[in-house]
Amino acid sequence: MLRSIKLKDKILEVPIIQGGMGIGVSLSNLASSVRKEGGMGVISAAMPGFNEPDFETNSLEANIRALKKEIQKANEVKRGLLGVNIMVASRNYESYVKASVEAGADAIISGAGLPLDLPKYAEGKIMLAPIVSSAKACRLLCRVWDKHHNTTPDFVIIEGQKAGGHLGFKKKDLEDGTYQTLEQILKEVLEELVPFEKKYNKQIPVFVAGGIFTHEDIQNYIDQGASGVQMATRFIATNECDAHENFKQMILKAKKEDIVYVKSPAGFPGRAIKNEFVKRTETESNQSVSNCLACMLPCTPSSTPYCITRALIRAVKGDMENGLFFCGTSAEKIHEIIDVHTLMDQLKGEVKEQ
Repeated sequence: MLRSIKLKDKILEVPIIQGGMGIGVSLSNLASSVRKEGGMGVISAAMPGFNEPDFETNSLEANIRALKKEIQKANEVKRGLLGVNIMVASRNYESYVKASVEAGADAIISGAGLPLDLPKYAEGKIMLAPIVSSAKACRLLCRVWDKHHNTTPDFVIIEGQKAGGHLGFKKKDLEDGTYQTLEQILKEVLEELVPFEKKYNKQIPVFVAGGIFTHEDIQNYIDQGASGVQMATRFIATNECDAHENFKQMILKAKKEDIVYVKSPAGFPGRAIKNEFVKRTETESNQSVSNCLACMLPCTPSSTPYCITRALIRAVKGDMENGLFFCGTSAEKIHEIIDVHTLMDQLKGEVKEQ
């Protein structure tokens, strides 16, 4: 059985955070379902307005409108907590932070870069959780927040090398195996947080992510000092996931050799399922995007590898050949689609997995 934990002035009944997945893979339906089970549901702020009628002509306003709408829907559930995942590499980062605060989310979870200025935008009105992949990054962020914003994280998420989507590791280290394990990073991050916990007289819970699949995996990391876990890929293969059925089938069919590293216009390596689209990115030269939606800061429309927004939208809508299907290493272990209630019961250790 998993124990509840305190996050600032709130209680997370079940210490499981459903990872934020864009574009449109984790919106209010999935987040609400996780909340109903006592966990933290997370909405991705990566282009949530892709279905809005004015998305192509007015993408920022469409995204802000849709994000607020999704947060408000998820807040109809009064159990659990609600987070919003916002990538630092996103253009208009500040606007997404403020929209999340205004709409009433409980927490902002932020990675794909270090969210050094996040406290300035949030103005103390919401819990803040950076995503890090090393103790060095955690130390730097905590020092900057302490010095410039007089605050410290409310909780921290460590994403290890087995996670899906954008990864906080160099591709060469990933390919050569010259990276720290999640266990090693956890130990060091816990040590780095001690002086900040003492200064601010509060515990800073640490959640770990990447390759976690079973209740036993969760308990193993809790025994090593983690407060809980973040999981994303397992939640794709649920009835309540916001993605198209074809996306879920891609997860079910994925074998170990199908899960590969991809290059991203965001400037980070990523992990995804190898399909015709990914094969083309490996052989074709950079594209020139004529109708740019200005989604990522590092991306240059005239010489991007591909338009990641279009690729992720094709995926969430079920285009199995031309979409980009991000996933973690655990995808190879998933063989059925179940409901969130059953999955959460399994992860809590209340029922055995089949």
